[in-house]
Amino acid sequence: MKFVPRSEKTRQFIIETTAKIFNMKGYAGTSMSDLTEATKLTKGSIYGNFQNKDEVALAVFNYNSEKRAEIIIGKLAGESTSTAKLIAFANLFGSAENTVFPEGGCPLLNTAVEADDTHEPLRIRVAEEFQGLQELISSVIKTGIEKGEFKKDTEPVKTAFSIIAMIEGGILLSRAFKNNFHLDVIVESVKELIKKISN
Repeated sequence: MKFVPRSEKTRQFIIETTAKIFNMKGYAGTSMSDLTEATKLTKGSIYGNFQNKDEVALAVFNYNSEKRAEIIIGKLAGESTSTAKLIAFANLFGSAENTVFPEGGCPLLNTAVEADDTHEPLRIRVAEEFQGLQELISSVIKTGIEKGEFKKDTEPVKTAFSIIAMIEGGILLSRAFKNNFHLDVIVESVKELIKKISN
C-alpha cells in the first residue's frame, strides 16, 4: 500500500525546519530527537508524514539543493555574457558573497562524502545534482563558444567539470581549515581558467 502523508503542510514544515540540522550534522548524525526538538512535533507526527528518517533526509536534501540551484540560476540570469556568467558563478562561492549554502556548508559536498557508501538513494541524488550543474555550466560555455567569447577548441563538459571540481575542492579545504582563504584562492584560479579559454 502506497504511503500517503497526513498533511503536505506539516511535511513541508518538517523539511524546512530540519534542513539546517541535516546539513550540519549529516544523515547519520541527525537523530529522531533532533527532529522532534526542532519541530516541536511528536515522533508519531513525523512518521505520519514520512515513512522513515531516510525519506526525511532525501526530502531535506532536495529542499537544500533546490534553494542552492535557485541562487545559482538567478545569479547567472543577471549577467548578459557567458564570460560574466562564469565569473558570477565563481564569485558566488568566494567569501565576499558566499550566499549559495544553507548553514553547514555545501549540501552536495556534505551529502556526497557521507552517502557514497552508506545511503545509495542520497548518493544518486547528489550525482544528479552535480550532473545538472555540469549541464548548466556546459551550456554557458557552449553559448560562449558560439558567440566567439571562448576559443573554439574549448571542451564544454571537461571545462565545466573542472570548474565544479575546483570549487568543491576549495570548499572542502576551507571547511577543513575553517578558513575561507583556500576557497578564495580557488575562486581566483577558476577565473584564471576562464581567461585561458577566452578569446
